[in-house]
Amino acid sequence: MTTSTLFKETQPPPSLQQELLVTTATTPAVKKKLTLIPLIFLIYFEVAGGPYGEEPAVQAAGPLFAILGFLIFPFIWSIPEALITAELSTALPGNGGFVLWADRAFGPFFGSLMGTWKFLSGVINIAAFPALCIDYLKRIFPIFASGLPRQLALLISTVLLSLLNITGLTIVGYVAVALGVISLAPFIVMSLIAIPQIHPHRWISLGQKGVKKDWTLFFNTLFWNLNFWDNVSTMAGEVENPRKTFPLALFSAVILTCLGYIIPLVAVTGAVVVDQSKWEAGFMADAARTISGTWLKVWIEIGAVLSAVGLFEAQLSSSGYQLLGMADLGLLPKFFASRSKRFNTPWVGILFSTLIAIGVSYMSYTDIVASANFLYSLGMLLEFSSFLWLRWKSPQMNRPYKVPLPLYALVIMCLVPSVFLVFIMVIATKTIYLVSGLMTIGGIGWFFLMRVCKSKGLLHFKRNSEDQ
Repeated sequence: MTTSTLFKETQPPPSLQQELLVTTATTPAVKKKLTLIPLIFLIYFEVAGGPYGEEPAVQAAGPLFAILGFLIFPFIWSIPEALITAELSTALPGNGGFVLWADRAFGPFFGSLMGTWKFLSGVINIAAFPALCIDYLKRIFPIFASGLPRQLALLISTVLLSLLNITGLTIVGYVAVALGVISLAPFIVMSLIAIPQIHPHRWISLGQKGVKKDWTLFFNTLFWNLNFWDNVSTMAGEVENPRKTFPLALFSAVILTCLGYIIPLVAVTGAVVVDQSKWEAGFMADAARTISGTWLKVWIEIGAVLSAVGLFEAQLSSSGYQLLGMADLGLLPKFFASRSKRFNTPWVGILFSTLIAIGVSYMSYTDIVASANFLYSLGMLLEFSSFLWLRWKSPQMNRPYKVPLPLYALVIMCLVPSVFLVFIMVIATKTIYLVSGLMTIGGIGWFFLMRVCKSKGLLHFKRNSEDQ
C-alpha cells in the first residue's frame, strides 16, 4: 500500500450523522481562512523548518545510520502521526485538535491532561527560537553574546514576533511560505554544487573507528526533527474546507519535510570528510563553506534565523488556538476564547503563551526541555489511545478521511511508535522524571481548580459538562 493510497480521501454515506461535538459551532465566522499552500508550510514549520539540527545524527552514529534513520524513521513515526492527524482533524474540524480527541474518547479530565502536556511542551519549544536567532546574530554583532543587550534582544524579538502572530493565520501562513522558500533555497543550491564532489562510498561509512555510538543522541535527534505533526490540528477550525485540505496538506508536508532532510544530508556526507565530532548542530553552514565558499555559509546562517522565525510563528499559533479550543470545550475560562476584533485571532491565548515563553527563555532549561519531550511523549501515547478507542467505540462516526486499515492493523501502526516513546521515557534521568511529574501534578490540580471555579461560579465558562 503506497503513501498516496493511505492519504486518499474517503467519502462516508451522507446518511451518517456526525457523532462528535466539535467546536466549529462556537468559532466565529472568519473572513479569510487558511488555504492549502500556507497550511503545507505551517505544518512544515511545526515539524522541521529545514535541515537545521539533523547534524548530531551523524555525530552520534555515522553517515550510514544517519541516512537510514531519516529514510526509515518517517515511516514508523511521521507517517502514522500524520495519518492519525488527518483522520481526526477531518472528523473533528474544530480548534483544539488533540484536546478534542482525548476529551471525546475519555472525557474532560483526559482532555485537560492532554492540553497540559502538549501546551507545556509547545511553549517551552517556542522559547528556544528567539534564543536561536540571537545566537546567530551574535556572530555578526558580538554585543548580543551576553548581558543586558542579549536579554533585551530576546524580549524585543519575542514581542515583535508575537505581534506578527496576532495579525492572523492568513498573514502568518503566507509569511511561512516565504520563509520556507528562502530558508530551503541555500540547501538546494548547496546540494547541486556538491554533486561533482560526492563519493558514494562515504554514505556507507559506519563512522570513525574508535568512536562509540551514542544511540540516545541518535534517536533523540530523529525524534526531535520529525515530530509535532499533530500540532496543526489545533487550528483545524481556521482551515478552508478542512475535510479535503488537511489530508492533502499533511501528505505534501511529509514529502517536503523528508526531502528537505535527506537531500542535504546525502549531499554533505558524500562530499565532505571531517572529524565525526564536528557534526554538531550548525555544521551544515560550515559544510557549505567547504563545498562552495563563505557566501553560501552566510546564506545558510541567514536561512537559519528565518527558519527560527517560521518555527516560532507556527508553534505560537498552535498554542494560542489550542487554548481557544480548550475554552470552547469548557476546560478553560471563557476569556481564553477571546478573539481580536480586528484580526479575529485568539489574542489571549497568544499573549498567555508568549508570557510563558519569555519567562522560560531566560532560564537555563536543559532538563526542562528534556522534560517537555517527556510530556510530549505522554501526550502522544494518550493520542494513540484516543485514536484507537474512537475507531473501536465509534465505528460509524463521520470520517471524511479515514485511514484505510482495519483495527488490528491500526493497533500495530500505533504500537511501533509507542515502543519508541516508551524507550525515550525509560532513558530519561531522575531530574526529568521529577520535573515532568511535578508538571503533570500541576496539570491535574489545574483541572480540579477549574472544576471548583465552575461549580462555584467564580469564573465564566462557555460549556457546562456533567463530567466536570
